Amino acid sequence: MEVFIMSLNVLLVCGSGASSGFMAANMRKAAKKAGLDYKIQARSEAELNDYANDIDVLMVGPHLKSEFEALQKSVPDKVVTILMKPDYYSILDGAAAVEHIKSEV
Repeated sequence: MEVFIMSLNVLLVCGSGASSGFMAANMRKAAKKAGLDYKIQARSEAELNDYANDIDVLMVGPHLKSEFEALQKSVPDKVVTILMKPDYYSILDGAAAVEHIKSEV
């Protein structure tokens, strides 16, 4: 039987926060449909420090791959940090992103 955490605070970051805003909206719909209590918000990477202590999962846009390690180090160790995959990010597939979270936590 698959076990996953039902309630999570998730932060998506991309360069400016625009594309991740659409992804976050699609992920909220997918999480709700799956019966998951995921609080999902999108912010620019510049705002990460304002939210780092209040999140369980940090999802980083694939275009920030070169900055992933630095972003990972800027959040507490308890935060699961995930580099989003280009295949679902490029089409804003919220359900695939939620599945990715479930596979990592």
